Amino acid sequence: MPTLSNMINQAGTLDAEGVEHLHHLVADWHPLADVTFADLFIVLPTTDGRLIIAAHCRPATAGTVEGEDVVGNEVPDTVYKPVRRCLETGNVLQTGVDHVRFRIVPIVTPSEKIIGSLVVAQDDRTERQPDAVQRNYSEITESLLTMIAQGEFPADGMPSGLRHGTPRVSDGLIHLDADGVVLYASPNAISAFHRLGVRGRLPGRVLAELVTDRMEYGSSADEMLPVVLLGKGSWVSEVESYGVVVSLRAIVLRDRGTRTGAMLMCRDVTELRRSERELMTKDAMIREINHRVKNNLQTVSALLRLQSRRVEDPGAKQNLVDAQRRIYTISMVHEALARTGADKVDFDETFARLMRLAAGVAATGQQITTSFEGSFGRVHSEEATSLAVVLNEIITNAVEHGLKGRDGAIVVRADRHGEQLDVVITDNGIGIKEGQHGSGLGTQIVETMIKSDLLGTINWSPGPEEGTVVTIHANMRHRD
Repeated sequence: MPTLSNMINQAGTLDAEGVEHLHHLVADWHPLADVTFADLFIVLPTTDGRLIIAAHCRPATAGTVEGEDVVGNEVPDTVYKPVRRCLETGNVLQTGVDHVRFRIVPIVTPSEKIIGSLVVAQDDRTERQPDAVQRNYSEITESLLTMIAQGEFPADGMPSGLRHGTPRVSDGLIHLDADGVVLYASPNAISAFHRLGVRGRLPGRVLAELVTDRMEYGSSADEMLPVVLLGKGSWVSEVESYGVVVSLRAIVLRDRGTRTGAMLMCRDVTELRRSERELMTKDAMIREINHRVKNNLQTVSALLRLQSRRVEDPGAKQNLVDAQRRIYTISMVHEALARTGADKVDFDETFARLMRLAAGVAATGQQITTSFEGSFGRVHSEEATSLAVVLNEIITNAVEHGLKGRDGAIVVRADRHGEQLDVVITDNGIGIKEGQHGSGLGTQIVETMIKSDLLGTINWSPGPEEGTVVTIHANMRHRD
């Protein structure tokens, strides 16, 4: 698979600094593709003298030059020589092939090592008029390409794992000078700030002052907001006023270390954040419901335990104890769901507690050793409850009837592959005859749940030397 990591390994020419710098560049080069209206290619030299294409980025503001996936291919002969010369000299070169204009820029690390070339490929047939938009985009392009050739882009500390909704150039672009004065604002950017209440023309005004005036009557601001609005740091922030939320991202423009301005991307994310808050509210509600269900089940379990102490008939007493144990098992699943707030359970952790509890409660003066091997993976809540009850019944039965008052061991092995789950429970008790197994309520519960809830099968068989082996195959309908 031609991933960037695979391409770097295939090239074999980069040290640790070069690898880190290249990964950071690819994580943050979409704004460059958008302002250049061009496809971007990263070319790396290999140890055997070849030049390979390691990454490709297409613009969101223009049509693509290359419609095919060329990552992993060698550089075409038409541009091989200028790319090679760029790597050897560190100079920015230009060439053209048919209707495509190429600009070849050396990729330089902060320690001034040339590690590869950035090829900017633009279709000449989409020539744009030299208006204010084109002039500002060209200025930003020149700054970013110069920074790449000087090892200043991407800058250390720039965010790469960006939040959902982080803006791109097509969402809205503002060009700032070194003092934070707006040089240019795209129509989408103007609309976003108008929704915040910032009226009038933006060019020629200090954006931070305009937003600060508005924020006096709005909600509290992110501490990084002034840095972003003034273009003094490459960072992300959000501004909110009267229910409108605008996401901001600044990339500082430099020339040999001197800050010359910034490009500020913005996007109205009001509806996106509203949806996120609704999801967070629903998650909190689900977590609270599971917590309350867990508490209620444990209360019912405790009441059954109290009731069983007042019953004198041994059979009725045991039935109440069994019901109390089953209800408490279900409450353990809801406890796990309440902790995570998700609709799936890391069943390994839950089962480890369940196994110790089941063996400890069922044992009457016996020394029972339990062990668990393999993994159940993450199990959906609907199936986790049934699976917990089934395993609790089998382990309890192994202690009470298989080991029957003697010391022993129970081993559980789980093997999960996608939707298929196989579980083997082995004990070293008195064993059973081939084809025989219990017929009580516990067995009926196990068979019913495995068939209807887990869509699987169960089999009881005698162990190879002693004891009993229970084999369960389940079809987990919800993937991880």
